[in-house]
Amino acid sequence: MDPLRRTRTNPDMERMLRVMDLLRVLDREVPAQVMSCLFYIASHDGCHKTAMEEDLGLTTASSSRNIDRLTKQHRLGKPGMDLISKEVDPTNKKRLTLHLNQRGHDLVRQIESILYG
Repeated sequence: MDPLRRTRTNPDMERMLRVMDLLRVLDREVPAQVMSCLFYIASHDGCHKTAMEEDLGLTTASSSRNIDRLTKQHRLGKPGMDLISKEVDPTNKKRLTLHLNQRGHDLVRQIESILYG
């Protein structure tokens, strides 16, 4: 009997915990909205910022803050997580496109390895 109750009861949730821990290495207090934005961009690489906002139910201001946290330069000059890039859409200068950068692709591969082996 495990006196501290560390018996694993759900291996799928344990893998999710490992993913969360991996993200917390990059930002100890990473918000859920930032994770949602990261996973959205990873699953819709090259998406428009507006599409992400609509699909995740985020305000423009909130999505901008979350995106900034995922880029190299966070707001107020703080370093960001450096996982994505944002670029002006060449077909419509009013739109931003969001892409995983190399570090973001590497992180996604690590996450996939944790989740799917």
